[in-house]
Amino acid sequence: MNRLSSHLLRLILGFLMVVFSGCASTPPTRFFVLSSVSGSEKMMSREGERCLAIGIGPVKIPEYLNQPEVVTRITQNEVRLDEFVKWAEPLEDNISRALAENLSSLLCIRTIAVFPWRGQIPIDYRIDVHVIHMDGVLGKSAFLDVSWSIADGTNGKKSPLLTKRSTYKESTGGRDYGAFVSAQSRNLASLSRDIAEAILLLSK
Repeated sequence: MNRLSSHLLRLILGFLMVVFSGCASTPPTRFFVLSSVSGSEKMMSREGERCLAIGIGPVKIPEYLNQPEVVTRITQNEVRLDEFVKWAEPLEDNISRALAENLSSLLCIRTIAVFPWRGQIPIDYRIDVHVIHMDGVLGKSAFLDVSWSIADGTNGKKSPLLTKRSTYKESTGGRDYGAFVSAQSRNLASLSRDIAEAILLLSK
């Protein structure tokens, strides 16, 4: 092997070592889901409370959240998408499921359906949710800004019985993404409690 070939071989081997060492240091992708309220947060059933049929959705999110990566905020005008930190399912579906689980705990529920529900499922109240912002600063706080409405599900009227805009903010209590997602779950729990209380008032 001549001198030029030997030098070229060393260069190739060096390049391959850099490539393989880079691959070996790539962190594994982490997948997250929003959780429902814990047992200690569940309401006690009220005596004589009527059990209801609830429809959840549609839940709508802005386009900047409509992607697999968990979105956090760097500044007012800059957000971060970490390619190795993702939602385990579409965020709209995850929010719908968490709300359904929360309301099943917070209210006396006969049945609960998540949009799009199929067939002629009888619904007492339909809950529409429009997420305006759902982000926050990693290691500091998680923020949820949402518009929501409750409509009568028995007569097909389009005009809602109640429309509100609510904002929630939870300290993460930690610097990693697990703490951030837990804080967002607590924000959704607060939203669920507000929706549950509004339904109880409407159903009296």
